[in-house]
Amino acid sequence: MSGDLWLFGATAFATVFSIVDPFAAAPIFIAITPTNSDDERRRMARLASFVCCGVLLVFALTGNRIFAFFGISPPAFRVAGGILLLMVALDMLRARESATKQTPEEQKEGTEKTDVSVTPLGIPLLAGPGAISTVALLGTQADWMRMAILGAAIVITSLLSWILLANAVRLVRVLGQIGVKIVTRIMGLLLAGIGAQFILTGIRQFWALPPP
Repeated sequence: MSGDLWLFGATAFATVFSIVDPFAAAPIFIAITPTNSDDERRRMARLASFVCCGVLLVFALTGNRIFAFFGISPPAFRVAGGILLLMVALDMLRARESATKQTPEEQKEGTEKTDVSVTPLGIPLLAGPGAISTVALLGTQADWMRMAILGAAIVITSLLSWILLANAVRLVRVLGQIGVKIVTRIMGLLLAGIGAQFILTGIRQFWALPPP
């Protein structure tokens, strides 16, 4: 692949993995499944990762059509997506769960459910509004090669989420709450830079558009 494709692939994976953030989801997953066995948690982690992968792939492929239907230009959505990424990143830098991923009401409902794999784990904890808008944005101006790379980034992120959530108890035990927060802050810092770049690129693209 050319240098531009490698750069797009690295950016796509870093962005998708950071916004999905399975490290931060692990302790929440444990908290909302207090009475479930390890086998049940592994099954729910597998299904949640499949749901996350499917949802993100659909929005990556249909982003252009959705924007065209609502009359939203790619530069406008790039700025909006960058702002949303910055909001999520700021919460990650403070090591706190973003309200754009899961509200307290959704978390409370999750603790009362026997199976949390689809909601709230798959949606919106993994594939939340931030992740959905991010993959839709990355797919807006992607050719078939970049779309394949974006799809691969989504699949790899989902597989890693499956592995991490299936071993959530062990992960939290090894890293500890402090370790999880450190990793979350690092990914939040990376996500903040990507969000700022989205905003700057969107502004440049907007000013380059011909007058209506």
